[in-house]
Amino acid sequence: MDIQLKTINNIRTLAADAVQKANSGHPGAPMGMAPLAYALWMKEMKHNPKNPAWKDRDRFVLSSGHASALLYTMFHLTGYDMTMEDLKNFRQWGSKTPGHPEFGHTAGVETTTGPLGQGIANAVGFAIAETMLAAHFNRPNFPVVDHRVYAICGDGCMMEGIASEAASLAGTLKLGKLTLLYDDNEISIEGDTDITFKENVGARFEAYGWHVISLKDGNDVEAILEAMEAAKQDERPSLIICPTKIGYGCPAKEGKASAHGEPLGVDNLLAAKKNLGMPEENFVVLPEVYDHCKELMEKNAQAEKEWNELFAAYAKAYPELAEEWENWFSDELPDEVMMGDDLWQWDGKDATRGASGAMINRLAKLLPNLVGGSADLAPSNKTNIKDGGDYSAENRTGRNLHFGVREHAMAAICNAMALHGGLRVFCGTFFVFSDYMKHAMRMSAIMKLPVTYVLTHDSIGVGEDGATHQPIEHLAGLRATPDMLVFRPADGKETTAAWLTALTSGLPTSLVLTRQTLPLYENSSCQAMKGGYILSDSEKETPDLILMASGSEVEQMMGAQAELKKDGIDARVVSMPCMELFLKQDKEYQESVIPSNVRARLSLEAGVTMPWYRFVGLDGKALGIDHFGASAPAAVLFKEYGFTVENVVANAKELLGK
Repeated sequence: MDIQLKTINNIRTLAADAVQKANSGHPGAPMGMAPLAYALWMKEMKHNPKNPAWKDRDRFVLSSGHASALLYTMFHLTGYDMTMEDLKNFRQWGSKTPGHPEFGHTAGVETTTGPLGQGIANAVGFAIAETMLAAHFNRPNFPVVDHRVYAICGDGCMMEGIASEAASLAGTLKLGKLTLLYDDNEISIEGDTDITFKENVGARFEAYGWHVISLKDGNDVEAILEAMEAAKQDERPSLIICPTKIGYGCPAKEGKASAHGEPLGVDNLLAAKKNLGMPEENFVVLPEVYDHCKELMEKNAQAEKEWNELFAAYAKAYPELAEEWENWFSDELPDEVMMGDDLWQWDGKDATRGASGAMINRLAKLLPNLVGGSADLAPSNKTNIKDGGDYSAENRTGRNLHFGVREHAMAAICNAMALHGGLRVFCGTFFVFSDYMKHAMRMSAIMKLPVTYVLTHDSIGVGEDGATHQPIEHLAGLRATPDMLVFRPADGKETTAAWLTALTSGLPTSLVLTRQTLPLYENSSCQAMKGGYILSDSEKETPDLILMASGSEVEQMMGAQAELKKDGIDARVVSMPCMELFLKQDKEYQESVIPSNVRARLSLEAGVTMPWYRFVGLDGKALGIDHFGASAPAAVLFKEYGFTVENVVANAKELLGK
């Protein structure tokens, strides 16, 4: 057995050992994909295990995240910070080897994967980011940004709709440095894919505008390498279809669905090791395999050394660009952003979507790496950067991204652009369509990625479009997502606070914005960055009543305060643009805004009432809309559903027993 095959078979058995010891996981895909991983990680990909953060490394996405044992095995063999003990702790508490790859948890993992198909969209995002940065920074003889993106996916990924969304866009954009390796094992959890999936995947991707290469055998390393070399020569993204056998080498499991999501079993694993010519002991790597892998990795350390030398020469030739490079890859905002009074200047009424659009353009002048776009709704979302140019296959310098009607892929693409580094990313759609991209937004939160979501048309204020386009449960859903900031500003100044929070929090932020025009409040301020604050205080030290709202409903609360004052009721108005931020403030601040001794509390928000119960308490009342909307002018809907000053006043008096 030659050293190449010996290494591949050792990859297979080591991954299967990890799954067997955990008594949990997916051995079949790693065993089938081992030749792909070997060809890519050992022979083709530009990466330095000693510095996983090297900026010009090739990016790798394991879209089939359930095959994580394969990725961890490759980390171990190629010299990443992954010990044999880590492999033995696969899927255990506190280990570096969770069931699916997790960004920020395990060195070398580029993005968290597991939800099938999202990895394909992530790969598209990485490829877009590479082209944007290359177009801005590269100069003749100085290709400081020149790396490729590789992803491995399976049949399940190909079935998910997000894969089609992302692949269609990638073909349109001619992302030639993107290569997708398709582990075509024709098995899913329920059995042979013929029961659900008979399409010609190659023809489908050709229709998207991809370069498609179909291999005869996914075990043929030389054919895989030739295909990857051919992919480099084509301006289109490339799909390499690799027929494989799930559970390869295990006589009782090979090619069967039972190899997918359960350990092989002690006897079957032993039989596989004998069949593959591997030692029967568990967690063994042959010394010659270690030596072979170490030898193959030497070229990558040299590649980074050469890049460092190239960048040093680049910095001397183009010092201003080198300084800009450092700024673009920094998490810190320039002083002119944080201290700029101009960002807080607003005049008169505006919809918060309009204020957000103005903020995007104000910030774009200060942050040249601010890029983003919309799912075919830029004119309505107000997400266009004026004079920013449109990103396309012909114009990689454009700052406006056109995602088409592809919300799910849009969010996952933006996740990868944020992960790549060098860019500040936002994307937009109507708030109600956040449902389409919710899982990718959840991944933003899991990875703590600073993606800004511009979500306009935030309530029944959408009006005549009716229930299908009127968000009701969406605020509660997003607020229930850990590490997602949900900001619903009431005016221009609060919108400034929302954007600055989004750019500094290090977390994903959803900006929930109105279609309808709102007033500008005299006392709104940067205090909004605390999540909740006193917008209009009572005359008494202890108010009779606390009125709380976010966004457009602050207007009704301000009106109700004035009406209640006429009847001798002294109310405090609290604007609560971001519950998550308010709850992060210390108890003293929270108490100063919503004192515990004031039990009469009333909230108003054009969404389900659920999120407000933690603030109104047992003696308070939450006014909202716990049913779907209807088709009618916005003003009619607000009146019919009780979003009026009169209704607030009536409920306030009822609370106070007056």
